[in-house]
Amino acid sequence: AWIKVEQLKPYHPHKEEMIKINKGKRFQQAVDAVEEFLRKTKGKDQASSHNSTEEKNRRNSSEERGKQSAGEEKRKASLSEGKVKKGTGEGKKRVSSVSSERGSKSPLKRAQDQSPRKRGRPPKDEKDLTIPESSTVKRVMTGTVAGFKWPPSVSEPVKDSDPHFHHFLLSQTEKPAVCYQAITKKLKVCEEETGSTSIQAADSTAVNGSITPTDKKIGFLGLGLMGSGIVSNLLKMGHTVTVWNRTAEKCDLFIQEGARLGRTPAEVVSTCDITFACVSDPKAAKDLVLGPSGVLQGIRPGKCYVDMSTVDADTVTELAQVIVSRGGRFLEAPVSGNQQLSNDGMLVILAAGDRGLYEDCSSCFQAMGKTSFFLGEVGNAAKMMLIVNMVQGSFMATIAEGLTLAQVTGQSQQTLLDILNQGQLASIFLDQKCQNILQGNFKPDFYLKYIQKDLRLAIALGDSVNHPTPMAAAANEVYKRAKALDQSDNDMSAVYRAYIH
Repeated sequence: AWIKVEQLKPYHPHKEEMIKINKGKRFQQAVDAVEEFLRKTKGKDQASSHNSTEEKNRRNSSEERGKQSAGEEKRKASLSEGKVKKGTGEGKKRVSSVSSERGSKSPLKRAQDQSPRKRGRPPKDEKDLTIPESSTVKRVMTGTVAGFKWPPSVSEPVKDSDPHFHHFLLSQTEKPAVCYQAITKKLKVCEEETGSTSIQAADSTAVNGSITPTDKKIGFLGLGLMGSGIVSNLLKMGHTVTVWNRTAEKCDLFIQEGARLGRTPAEVVSTCDITFACVSDPKAAKDLVLGPSGVLQGIRPGKCYVDMSTVDADTVTELAQVIVSRGGRFLEAPVSGNQQLSNDGMLVILAAGDRGLYEDCSSCFQAMGKTSFFLGEVGNAAKMMLIVNMVQGSFMATIAEGLTLAQVTGQSQQTLLDILNQGQLASIFLDQKCQNILQGNFKPDFYLKYIQKDLRLAIALGDSVNHPTPMAAAANEVYKRAKALDQSDNDMSAVYRAYIH
């Protein structure tokens, strides 16, 4: 995982605060894993300390007996045969007691007693600590983990019965740096001892190392809220990336991270094997391809273009036709998520078009997202993306409506959020957007103007097939009102302000 150094915090002082903020399943799994590791480490330390004390007492006792033995030998010679038998009986009783004590030891203590380390030798310093893979660990691995069916690798995609719906479970882990190898080894051994596969099941590449980046040259056009996070993750995973943005200054940060600079969209496409684009709306998507020094001018046979913008099906179909007419290959791949998920490499990717190109983009999709779906022919991904955002936008408007109604009827908005968070509607989205409203913080994570655009396109999609979309239409009017109140460049949760003006 990638995290800024200044964001690292001590575990115990900040545990409760972070658990309250992060309610995701993976975060809870991570907390559980940390707690389990700490518990086992503490148990080993206590057992080691106990054994050291026990050995020390045993040695002291032996030395004491050794000192007394010389004087006792003369007395033993004069002892009667009956007394000797009595002493022998006591000796047997002592051995029996020690044997009983050994039998009551925990499996952890027995494993430590059986270790090759000599008795009484203190444990090595932490810097020299290496945990050997004991025969016990090997037996656990053979018995428990060997029976677990690992998720298929990227080179072996999941086969679905429906060829138009292909589901990849993707991951974004980076190979650990050298300084973390000891930590990784400890974690791995801890997992093996417990027979747990939960961490590896959640992320099949966590133990095996990072993904293998494609050797193809990657281009990326558009460094907005979503594009910036995507490019950052592509670079972190080792891809060779050339970037272009309408406002050139936005490229500077990525040049510092190792990206190359493209002067025009045409130049990026002509020098790269696969070029991704992520822009704001249908007009911007068309201008990028068809405008002066646009994508189309750099397309020649074999060049690949992947449009990740959220647009309507007619627009993406038109773009596909002009790209293919020049001998290029085309894939649409709009993404579901927000700025935070983009930065975290946890987007959901909806793809359609050239199936071979979809598979060629495998390592890129792993870098930027957690899951991708292949939906068949061009246009299907655009339609699905609009439907997803229609549901999300309508839900956001309903949340804002509920909070304002609570306020005007004298109810606590915080209490309403607490109740919702304990019910079936509980989600990270609900909690984050409500917190935005309660704190009056509308820093954009998903621009309000873009969700309104998606609602408008979804309503038009319904019109094209004579399907009613009354909920989306009502939500769209509220967002239009918010835009009139200068909320376009705020987060979508700023729709709340449409209800209080």
